[in-house]
Amino acid sequence: MGFIERLERNIAKLQKKMDKEEMKIAQLEAKCDSKKITKAEFNLKKRRHDEQIHAWSARIRVLQGGIVRENKHIEEKAEEKEKKKEEKEKKKEKKEKKKKEEEPEEELEEETEEESEKKENLDTN
Repeated sequence: MGFIERLERNIAKLQKKMDKEEMKIAQLEAKCDSKKITKAEFNLKKRRHDEQIHAWSARIRVLQGGIVRENKHIEEKAEEKEKKKEEKEKKKEKKEKKKKEEEPEEELEEETEEESEKKENLDTN
């Protein structure tokens, strides 16, 4: 689970950065409204911040995809393990079933030998 946790931490860091950039845009907007900077200057600075936010949001989507992929991989591994366990159980059951089928045959052979001995004993008497 360390890999997934690391991805989640990276996503949280990027989201914090995005929040800071959005606050910077709000500050720039306030400066523009109070006429401390020109509208053109505001648009240039805002564009830079918007590009950063866009890049980080793309990175976040990639990391979220990595988390989904990793979870799917873990799930598939668990299913594979379950299948192997079921196959082992089936083989074990078949083996036990086969053993049980062989045991009665041996008992039957012993019984027929005993019966034949009794017949021989009766014949000799």
